[in-house]
Amino acid sequence: MRIVDLPEIRQLSLFDSMSDESFSELMNAAYLQNFPAQVDLLHEGDNADFLFFVVEGCVELYANANGREGVLALVRPVGSFILAAVLRNEVYLMSARTSQKSRILMIPAQNIRDAFKRDDAFARAIVLELAGYFRAVVKEYKDLRLRTGVERLANRLLKYHITQGAPGFVQLPCDKKTLASILGMTPENLSRAFGTLKPYGVDVVGQKVVLGDVASLTVLAKPNPLIDDPST
Repeated sequence: MRIVDLPEIRQLSLFDSMSDESFSELMNAAYLQNFPAQVDLLHEGDNADFLFFVVEGCVELYANANGREGVLALVRPVGSFILAAVLRNEVYLMSARTSQKSRILMIPAQNIRDAFKRDDAFARAIVLELAGYFRAVVKEYKDLRLRTGVERLANRLLKYHITQGAPGFVQLPCDKKTLASILGMTPENLSRAFGTLKPYGVDVVGQKVVLGDVASLTVLAKPNPLIDDPST
């Protein structure tokens, strides 16, 4: 399969209004590779050589400071990282590694910058993409600053519940250590938070979390559309 024929890439909002000529030029310069789990794709502080897209699998974005490591986000198909560093031709502020077997599309950074200069539709799409990233970061910051750990966990479970079709349970998308890091908690605090949610119908069985009383959990969580609604 030629990369240019990947429909999941062509249909991304970043590329769907791009000219066919510009898109073909980008894809002709790109690499599509399979990686096993726990492979480092880039390191914070390195020059931004590629824009990455997760076609299959999952990638963890993480950072280190003062001997501590924290997972900041999970990127799933079809998601990109790290656009701002590529566009500004600056170093990566985060590291990335595969959390499972993954298929990754890599487009050289210089080709992205060249396309940004000559393709107006692509430039507008990039601006909108970066605006979306900024709003997502603001929501995460509000979640961390304005909620307790228990409230963050409750809202995250409700969010997973909705995206998974509201079946009355949640299948955690990552291990509990990673989830704790994403929520800005230690694994011990996450365990205590799950215990606090037991009276609200939350029962943990491995990677599966049963939500026995969604209404009660919602009252506790107090979801805020300006934090939790992906459409805002």
